[in-house]
Amino acid sequence: MNDILIKKTNTFFKETFGAEPQKIVLSPGRINIIGEHVDYNDGYVLPAAIDKIICFAFEKSNSNTSRIIAIDLDDEFEMDVTGSMELTDNVWTNYIRGVVNQLKINGFEFEGFNCVFSSNIPVGSGLSSSAALECGFLFGINELFNLNIKPIDIALMGQKAEHWVGINCGIMDQFSSVMGQENKVIKIDCRTLEYEYHDANFSDYSLILFDSNVKHSLFSSAYNTRREECEEGLSILKNNFPAVNSFRDCTESQVLSVKDKMSENVFKRSLFAVKEIKRVIQACEALDKGDIETLGRLMFETHEGLSADYEVSCAELDMIVDTLKKEEAVVGSRLMGGGFGGCTINLIKKGHEEAIKKKLSALYFDAFGIELKIYDVKIGNGTSLYKNN
Repeated sequence: MNDILIKKTNTFFKETFGAEPQKIVLSPGRINIIGEHVDYNDGYVLPAAIDKIICFAFEKSNSNTSRIIAIDLDDEFEMDVTGSMELTDNVWTNYIRGVVNQLKINGFEFEGFNCVFSSNIPVGSGLSSSAALECGFLFGINELFNLNIKPIDIALMGQKAEHWVGINCGIMDQFSSVMGQENKVIKIDCRTLEYEYHDANFSDYSLILFDSNVKHSLFSSAYNTRREECEEGLSILKNNFPAVNSFRDCTESQVLSVKDKMSENVFKRSLFAVKEIKRVIQACEALDKGDIETLGRLMFETHEGLSADYEVSCAELDMIVDTLKKEEAVVGSRLMGGGFGGCTINLIKKGHEEAIKKKLSALYFDAFGIELKIYDVKIGNGTSLYKNN
């Protein structure tokens, strides 16, 4: 699949600019195995890069002008890299401008370039195509002009570029896009940015994403409210337990002991955060033992928490997980990402995938009149230079 994409991008570049590209970069989307809504609660997340990518082709333009073409959007723009970067109404171009802006702020010297890119990451499905765009683009300029930017700094600058565009994301998406390794998940400490790899031996299982194909408009307002509720819960816990600095220092019994001092919602959000942080640690232990059944059970528990305690699920996502829970071949399923729509991430025993896809798609259409989208994913490498050109 990626070979076709690389060939398409390369051919388009040659036809447009009349020469072979000087650099080809592959930048992946990501999944998060477990650790949802805890990145802003000083927790841990467990993401991985996947084998769905954006392919970029670059050359120096030998001028200050850069021409950037989005093949899939049939759109392009030019910019003077010496000028100041301003936000525009054409959203995809802002991610590119945001990266150039970061390079300028950090004092890197570079000239104009030509770039074309194409993607097989489904947009809007929660696989973080924006992080792949920022990090792949930045990686390419780094390679083209020998800027010697470290991978972790590429991730941090990608995150800041997204903040500049107006999306206040955590570091997980960019980090996993840049630092991913095949068949490994990354446990990231969201407080310190320390990270470690754990083997993800899914050889007897398939990772399949079922995309609900809905996006409920509740997301942004509810997201901000959840953050406020967590902050309120944490301040109550700190007042009662001086040793507590964050949810990771907390036990469930401590949360339960101050239940009467919290509103119902604040209590539920706090309990979820404490339990979810613990689940990530348990998930790493399960992976280290190759115990995929336990990992799956933790995924089901996370979904239950996101639905009942954090209240960021919706009827469509709950129906997918509830249906799959009854299937013996499904060891784990949960909503992935912010919630109120998007994908579920599912671990299914090999040999049963097609039957389950068929059955769930029919039931889902009967229930909601919506076509389910399905993506098979494998855990792949982070942003890299494509060497075969």
